[in-house]
Amino acid sequence: MKYSIRRQMTAIFIGLFACILGAVLIINNGFLGRYYLSHKAKELVRTYYAVDDVLQEGSLTDLTVLNGIISRTERGNIDIVVMDSGGKAVFSTLGEQDPRLSQMIRDVVGQDIDADTVLEQTGNFTIYRSAADSDQDNVEYLRMWGIFSDGSWFVMQSPLASIRESAALANQFLIYLGSIGIIVGGLLVWLLSRRITQPLMELTHLSQKMANLNFDAKYTSGGADEIGILGSNFNRMSEQLEKTISELKRANNQLQKDIEQKEKMEEMRNEFLGNVSHELKTPLALIQGYAEGLKEGVNDDPESREFYCEVIMDEADKMNRMVKNLLTLNQLEFGSDEVEFERFDIVGLVKGVIASCDILIQQAGASVDFVADEKLDVWADEFKTEQVVRNYLTNAIHHVENEKRIEVRIRQNGDTAHISVFNSGKPIPEEDVPKLWDKFYKVDKAHTREYGGNGIGLSIVKAIMESFHQKYGVRNYDNGVEFWFELDAKTENT
Repeated sequence: MKYSIRRQMTAIFIGLFACILGAVLIINNGFLGRYYLSHKAKELVRTYYAVDDVLQEGSLTDLTVLNGIISRTERGNIDIVVMDSGGKAVFSTLGEQDPRLSQMIRDVVGQDIDADTVLEQTGNFTIYRSAADSDQDNVEYLRMWGIFSDGSWFVMQSPLASIRESAALANQFLIYLGSIGIIVGGLLVWLLSRRITQPLMELTHLSQKMANLNFDAKYTSGGADEIGILGSNFNRMSEQLEKTISELKRANNQLQKDIEQKEKMEEMRNEFLGNVSHELKTPLALIQGYAEGLKEGVNDDPESREFYCEVIMDEADKMNRMVKNLLTLNQLEFGSDEVEFERFDIVGLVKGVIASCDILIQQAGASVDFVADEKLDVWADEFKTEQVVRNYLTNAIHHVENEKRIEVRIRQNGDTAHISVFNSGKPIPEEDVPKLWDKFYKVDKAHTREYGGNGIGLSIVKAIMESFHQKYGVRNYDNGVEFWFELDAKTENT
């Protein structure tokens, strides 16, 4: 990555370290000399008071004390000469033949001190910077001269040439050390930053997967630091997002179903109104025509009036049955009619339906053969099952032809009861078979009109069987048609 945190951390460390090194070099060049002069001046003052204490105590002749003073001056790189009021040297760190001795005395006695070179001045001593006049000793010194409490006077000096060398060496050493530190430190930061950037990269990949709605990926690096806590929060957020999106999808799916159901209901309502209007048009026209004929006295004889009244009553009865069937069908299709499953004997139910239709069977001149065992228990809604059987049987009675034979058969196939109703007559045209279960569809409209059919019965059968989640259908034979359906015949309701 061009702008990775790892690179940024390394660059920040190197830049910060370089800035610190540069600042140290600047401070070293600008203030090291002043600090060094201040330190040297304080060392001269401390030496002055140490020697002054020794002179007041009169212990300068003590070898131990003398060695202590010499050791002190050596540590501070200080030369000192103490002379009495008569000009005789009482104590000196320089030999009598050392040219620096005479040079020190001569410079102090014969030189006017420039006020700009004075670093510190009191009633007892003066500290100033001065360069030696000797061609053999071209060194700058920090000098101090004055008198002690006992009246003796002194001269002290410390060379300053070493400060420049020390500053240059210190700067050179800092540059070398800083360069090595930048390289080593940058390498360590590059390596150690991986402990930070690797979990962050894992979180980056995790966030990308979450953006693509992949919530299976989890943060696995762990840890109790801020990144570890962030990773744990990512995992919780992933779980919550997955749960929320699942709930939203369920809600959206349910909403979609509700919308589809509403659209379906609206479509069925419009279809229902259209079909009812179409189916009621003919009987209403007949009722209106025959009623007007009665009112106007078209035929005054009693037989004609009775015929007119029978037509009106017959059409009104057909309208009443059609409306009841439509209401039943709508309840089934809208799911407002609950299915109550119970165990009952399908053989006894079919026998009862056949017995109740005996008058219609006799009027059609048909014979019914019933083939079944003595008893067969099934699981279904008994009332709705009776509607299916009655629709199949009455449909067979109205369409029976040829030898006028109807066969009702019940057989058991494993856990399934197969109920079929066969009637001899004309087979149904194959192109009409898929449309039989549609509302108001009639294969032979003229024949259906004769017995008052309205094309709703088989639609009711379809709705009932689909509410049972069972199979149903029709088969054509050379000598007739068979309608069938199946029910659950398990010994236990599982």
